[in-house]
Amino acid sequence: MKQFLASLLLLCAAAGQLFAATARDISSQEANSLLAKNGKVFILDVRTPGERLQGYIAGSTLIPIDAMERRIGELPKNRPVLVYCAVGSRSRVVAQALARQGFPEVYNMKDGIYGWYRNGFPIKR
Repeated sequence: MKQFLASLLLLCAAAGQLFAATARDISSQEANSLLAKNGKVFILDVRTPGERLQGYIAGSTLIPIDAMERRIGELPKNRPVLVYCAVGSRSRVVAQALARQGFPEVYNMKDGIYGWYRNGFPIKR
């Protein structure tokens, strides 16, 4: 019985870590508020270089989704990370992967830069 309880506790702890390792989906409006409140947020653009030429969020760093695996070391683990793409699908994949890799505070901008632009927030060109 003790062995069963110990196994159950280990399983619950592992499950808790698995569920805790998730990125939070936020709107571009929430992202704008987050950036206004916290100047230490690392803004990650996972679009292609061609997409970035159309416009980007000031202060963001471009690491295309296909380069993330080899460039993950460039991301700070001691700062919140806000990930965006065009509409939120690629950024969601990256944000969830970062959370699973141990990044403690990761946000996915679920409406992407298109949502950012539609809300009238500034775009750099």
